[in-house]
Amino acid sequence: METTALSAQEGQERRQAAKGACLRCPDSAACSQFKVSRSLDRLPLLDPDSLRAAREFADKAVKMHKIFAVQGRYPVIRAALRARGWVEQCMHSSKQKVHQCHRNKNRADSNRAEDNSSDDAEKPPDPQRLHDLMSHLVRNKMVYFYWTNRRHSINSNNLHKDQFTNHFEKAGTFTTKVGLCMNLRNLHWFDSANPDTFFPRCYRLGAQDERIAFIEDYRRTACVGLLKYIVEMDRGVQGEGPTLNLCFLSGQRKQNKRQPRLDLSQITSSALQVCQEFLESFEHHDIDMSSETPPMLSQAEWAEFLDSYYLVVHGGAEIEIRDRLVTCCKAMLQRMKAVSPQLEIDGIHNIWIIKPGAKSRGRGIKCARRLDQILRVVDGDPTLINERKWVVQKYLERPFLVHGTKFDVRQWFLVTDWNPLTIWFYKKCYLRFSTQPYSLDTLDSSVHLCNNSIQKHLTPSQQRHQCIPTDNMWSDKEFRAFLSTGGRKSQWETVVVPGMKKAVIHALQTSQDLMDSRKNTFELYGADFMLGRDLHPWLIEINASPTMAPSTPVTARLCAAVQEDTLRVVLDRRLDRTANTGDFELIYKQAAVDIPQYVGVNLLVEGFAIKGASPLPPLRSSKRSAPKHRGAITEKNPAEKVKLLPKMRARE
Repeated sequence: METTALSAQEGQERRQAAKGACLRCPDSAACSQFKVSRSLDRLPLLDPDSLRAAREFADKAVKMHKIFAVQGRYPVIRAALRARGWVEQCMHSSKQKVHQCHRNKNRADSNRAEDNSSDDAEKPPDPQRLHDLMSHLVRNKMVYFYWTNRRHSINSNNLHKDQFTNHFEKAGTFTTKVGLCMNLRNLHWFDSANPDTFFPRCYRLGAQDERIAFIEDYRRTACVGLLKYIVEMDRGVQGEGPTLNLCFLSGQRKQNKRQPRLDLSQITSSALQVCQEFLESFEHHDIDMSSETPPMLSQAEWAEFLDSYYLVVHGGAEIEIRDRLVTCCKAMLQRMKAVSPQLEIDGIHNIWIIKPGAKSRGRGIKCARRLDQILRVVDGDPTLINERKWVVQKYLERPFLVHGTKFDVRQWFLVTDWNPLTIWFYKKCYLRFSTQPYSLDTLDSSVHLCNNSIQKHLTPSQQRHQCIPTDNMWSDKEFRAFLSTGGRKSQWETVVVPGMKKAVIHALQTSQDLMDSRKNTFELYGADFMLGRDLHPWLIEINASPTMAPSTPVTARLCAAVQEDTLRVVLDRRLDRTANTGDFELIYKQAAVDIPQYVGVNLLVEGFAIKGASPLPPLRSSKRSAPKHRGAITEKNPAEKVKLLPKMRARE
């Protein structure tokens, strides 16, 4: 086989580039066996035609502004951009440099073995070698497309207006639990929607005013939970069918047979009064109340009430249910339902989920049902209180279950502009299951947290239904098939999808004023939803840089598709408005808002000082009638004449 050597100049450039990359490698010991000069001599040489084509391809990419850089393992993005004629400029982190050195060493060993083989047939050039060569040729050129997995690796302020990047600045205003909690409270300034209809109640425990509001909410929820408990116990006695909570209580009662029977009249009366006071606040009947009016229940009375509530609802203490009591509880719950959109998902156990404000992948999340347990989490660390990093959110105690197992929904959406706000919703999503059947007997994360980063380390329970896959994931197609078995397939399109779209739009509306509206910037987000028993979606959180790892067959298929479709929206549609956008659907595009330019002019208003004091008109007696025209002056009272002030002169 005839081999053609590289020119002396090209060979020297390649050796210097490879040598420099290896010298920058932090793990010099791991790369000590990799001798740059020797390995380059042993690598198969490219023929002049391939070299010429690579150089021409790189030059064309430079002229067309098609140089990209990718940080992280995104093979789909790399392949899709290369297929569009883009050339990559290597953007290595320390770990990637080590990986690159080892990859080159393995390739050299493989090529050495091929050279020693007896097969002299001519082999086609290695595509990766061509990409590496073109990357070297454009190493000093401007990058026009950045895709990174870290927001702060690229400073958008230093970017040219023609450069693309996949992260917006200040996205923490809605991608952190604290930011989302704070911003959604301002939704009434942007839309008539109520955040309590799609976002579970949330408080920052580090803020003193919100801490007090949470305690009041917890106590009120305990009162409502007690009323629900009485009504549901009565239904069980009447034979109207057991509920999830009664199944839980049946096991508790067997362990608490020796507990004394509690009189419900007093604690139920207190619960009804608290609910009545809450209803009156909606009708603004509490406006006339003095700030010195003592609370309906003192701290000691609240402590006594909660102890009784824990004994009844959590401990299953024996109680006597009277018909009149049940009637009052039913009537109050009907009134509360009209003003409390989350009444159904609250359940009766008053469980709240405690989350670190800026962590992801389920780290540090805990569930608790007692008030003292919840407050103890943050009280033990003053730093967290001062920084206001903890949030507490109402837990959905009555979610929609698949074969008795809890799940959540990961839904992607893409933002391509903030002014006008432009949102693309992905038509496909997937479900993440917990490894244990749903139960309120335990608050363990294996039951209540569906994050794949947590569940993948756990072994699925033998009691879990066999139809739930061992990798704990379903596509939306599989879920729709499950809904069809119960005659609820149509609710996916009529309830679930519209609800998720509205929640995403409202969350972004409240953050729009806080975001950087840089053009040629986009970002892909992952929203997590839970479904209530009525299939109504509840937004839990929004994640920046959602994982694209092919951890299961479901994610391997969908994550690759969403990355490819993202480039279709961002790049292909930029050149052709009729281009195929895959499964992305434009769900919201706001009318553009003109931002006035600041030209640096100081606006100033000047006037003249009044030399003489003008006499003020005397106060009129309440017995005399006021003149018909305000400020009228009569001749009979010359003292009431007022000197007109000199006209103010403004200078622009």
